[in-house]
Amino acid sequence: MRMFDLSGRVAIVTGGNGGIGLGMAHGLAEAGAAVVVAARNRMKSEAAAAELAGLGGGGSTFLELDVADPESCRAVVRQTVEQFGRLDILVNNAGMSVRKPPQDYTIEEWRQVVETNLTGAFACSQAAYEPMRRAGGGKIISIGSMMSIFGSPYAPAYAASKGGIVQLTKSLATAWARDNIQANAVLPGWIDTELTQKAREQVEGLNERVLRRTPAGRWGRPDDMAGVAVFLASPASDFVTGAVIPVDGGYASEF
Repeated sequence: MRMFDLSGRVAIVTGGNGGIGLGMAHGLAEAGAAVVVAARNRMKSEAAAAELAGLGGGGSTFLELDVADPESCRAVVRQTVEQFGRLDILVNNAGMSVRKPPQDYTIEEWRQVVETNLTGAFACSQAAYEPMRRAGGGKIISIGSMMSIFGSPYAPAYAASKGGIVQLTKSLATAWARDNIQANAVLPGWIDTELTQKAREQVEGLNERVLRRTPAGRWGRPDDMAGVAVFLASPASDFVTGAVIPVDGGYASEF
C-alpha cells in the first residue's frame, strides 16, 4: 500500500546492528527506505548493513555512533545528510542496562545507563530536528520498554531512563508538531535478544514469569517489531504523534 511505502526515505537506526533495532531496520528496508546502521561495533554493524542492503530498499551503510556523546550524534546526522541527501526517520533504539538492586548502584553506573538510554535519545533527536524541519517533516521513533510503566527491582536506572523516554516523546511531539515532525514511542515487551538472554541468566525465574504473564505464550522476536516501525515511519501515521504503543504479546494487559 502506498501509505506504507518508504521509497526515497532515509532512516537512522541507533543500535541497529542487532536485536530490536535490526528487526525494525528490516521492516524499514523492506518498505523501501535507505537505512543507516548507527552503532559502535564496526564488524557487527557492517554485517547488518550488508544484510539490509540485500532487502531491496534504498541501500544501507554503517556510521559509527556513541549516543552518549552529543557531538557523535550530530556527526552521524550530518554524515547521513551528506551521503543520502536527507533524513526522514530516526529510530532511537541504542540502550544498555546494569542489573543490580538500587542500593548497590554506583552513581557512575546510574549515569552511564541514563546518559546512554535517555540523554542519547534526546541528543540524536535534537540533531535530527533541523534537517527534518528543512525537509518539511520527519518521524522520530523512540524505544521504551515494559519498564516504562512497570517498576524493576533489579534495573532501576534502566526503568527510570525508559520512563523518561515516554515523557521525552510527548514533549518532542508537542514541540515539533508544527514542523510536521511526529514523535512516538514503542514499548517492547519481552523480546528474545542478546540483552534479554543475559537477563535470563542473571535473574532467576525470569523466563517462567514472562511466559506465564504473556497472553501470547511466548517471547517476542525482533521481527515482531518491523510492522510498528513501518507504520510509525510512514505516511500512514502522519496524524499520530505523542503515542506510546506496546508491542508485547498482551503483557501489559494481563492482570
